Amino acid sequence: MLSCTTNSAPSSRRAARVLRGAAVALTVPLLLVACSSNDKAETKAADSVTIKDQWVKAADGDMSAAFGELSNAGDKARTVVSASSPASSRVELHEVVADASGTKTMRPKAGGFVIPAHGKAELRPGGDHIMFMGLTGPLRTGAETPVTLTFDDGSTTTFTAQVRDFSGNQENYAPDHASGAQAPAHGG
Repeated sequence: MLSCTTNSAPSSRRAARVLRGAAVALTVPLLLVACSSNDKAETKAADSVTIKDQWVKAADGDMSAAFGELSNAGDKARTVVSASSPASSRVELHEVVADASGTKTMRPKAGGFVIPAHGKAELRPGGDHIMFMGLTGPLRTGAETPVTLTFDDGSTTTFTAQVRDFSGNQENYAPDHASGAQAPAHGG
């Protein structure tokens, strides 16, 4: 009688390797699906908002203002909540409103500047603007100054604005009484 012994150990190991490989091949796509989300990553406000036609009013000292057109390319409204610039010791977001007699008053804008989804917000003389209070030096025509905007999600963006001559609108100033800020009328 001829006895034939087979060594099943190498075949078993080979089969186990094939099964492990198949298990890994099936598991990887499941892990990728499990780790992905249907929710798109939240875009920061600073990534969806741009500014164009930006400029700052020339001034020898005290106060000035910055203007431009903010555009929001995103699907969500964005809000500028504050601004800063090395050109000024204090920067505020302002609006100009008219009372019943038509007298225009400039005041801090509660809530900041809202830029609608796929929309624009205009910063202009006689309207919403970025107010520089306590200039650190003269702003001369043709010079440039950086301005940093902070959004309600904490993101920031910085733009450079050219200094231009502008005789300006003359409004009264209604300070933010909560901060106790006081300042005279300005030409923004």
